[in-house]
Amino acid sequence: MKGFIDDANYFVSLLDEGTNLGDVIDNYVNEHTLTGKNAFFVGDLGKIVKKHSQWQNVVAQIKPFYTVKCNSTPAVLEILAALGTGFACSSKTEMALVQELGVSPENIIYISPCKQVSQIKYAAKVGVNIMTCDSEVELKKIARNHPNAKVLLHIATEDNTGDEEGNMKFGATLKNCRHILECAKELDVQIIGVKFHVSSACKESQVYVHALSDARCVFDMAGEFGFTMNILDIGGGFTGTEFQLEEVNHVISPLLDVYFPEGSGIKIISEPGSYYVSSAFTLAVNIIAKKVVESDKFSSGEKTGSDEPAFVYYMNDGVYGSFASKLSEDLNTIPEVHKKYKDDEPLFTSSLWGPSCDELDHIVEKCLLPELNVGDWLIFDNMGADSLHEPSAFNDRQRPAIYYMMSFSDWYEMQDAGITSDTMKNFFFVPSCIQLSQEDSFSTAA
Repeated sequence: MKGFIDDANYFVSLLDEGTNLGDVIDNYVNEHTLTGKNAFFVGDLGKIVKKHSQWQNVVAQIKPFYTVKCNSTPAVLEILAALGTGFACSSKTEMALVQELGVSPENIIYISPCKQVSQIKYAAKVGVNIMTCDSEVELKKIARNHPNAKVLLHIATEDNTGDEEGNMKFGATLKNCRHILECAKELDVQIIGVKFHVSSACKESQVYVHALSDARCVFDMAGEFGFTMNILDIGGGFTGTEFQLEEVNHVISPLLDVYFPEGSGIKIISEPGSYYVSSAFTLAVNIIAKKVVESDKFSSGEKTGSDEPAFVYYMNDGVYGSFASKLSEDLNTIPEVHKKYKDDEPLFTSSLWGPSCDELDHIVEKCLLPELNVGDWLIFDNMGADSLHEPSAFNDRQRPAIYYMMSFSDWYEMQDAGITSDTMKNFFFVPSCIQLSQEDSFSTAA
């Protein structure tokens, strides 16, 4: 019961009480050990349902528009569409994926900061009118190619994460906003709101204070030009923890009451991505090669002061596949050894690499692991964000299969929310995959 990114139907294993994610992973590790040892994902769709319930409980006043590029697997998109989220799309492909699920254009935002003319024309053709813009150049492209466009003016934030160049890459300054508004008036382009984005790496709550204050300034500025503003987009940056969500809400809620009070006609939206999907997917990879090195030469010659050996392991997935995000950010997961080992078994300094033999394909620079053998498995959790893309064509390695699961309790929670198997046309819910093969499966919609 596996699914690929372009599958039309998804078999979702319903787990009996007492069966958990670990049991599912054990089952597929055993299966893959016998059939080729390819890497694979297990997706717990119930965690997406729980994240949405958490969102509704903490920030119900903010409508989520899921960032499609974070994880565009159709199973994820369909379950989020059924839950009633909107979608933030960066390309024609993403808009098409979402609209194939019956999502109305009003629930789609085109958020690419650098838009191709052909894709602006596509948005116009399919009725996706709301889009973001942060410069005069982008505004002129929109004016020429999308007569019904409704623009959210993307303003810059100054989140203090140590990467000032990256933080200021997109978004207009307050000074430039007035010029863009003047241009929009001349070009007869509707400006209907403001967007900002605070990075998940930002730890300073004061950034939201400044961002919301700036947004209010732009709303007032736009009013001077005669624009009717009705949307505030607070962007993404949500890590997925309830604590962080509550922390952000604690900061922004009183500010929203002051700057954009209920009854003002301003719709508050956001663009959560990894919040929904990161914890829902677990990746299993296989060790395909191993090297023993002297510990005092490990990690660029760093002296460890130990005579114990160190190990370099090569896995069957890397940055040209499921670990692509490692090229631009730190890995947000710790490898777990699948095989059982004793509590007192010695741990060795280890390094993990992908299969490409490329110096960029370095997944974990340094960690402590028991000695592993070729054929052993490592498990990486929190792999649902920016990892399920088409692999690079540098060789003929297969993309990982995706096995979907959900507990019966989560399925009942979905039904309580009004989502049934009739609602989700492409899903086939079957008893636990540990007991059934695909041929034995049945559809609850039958």
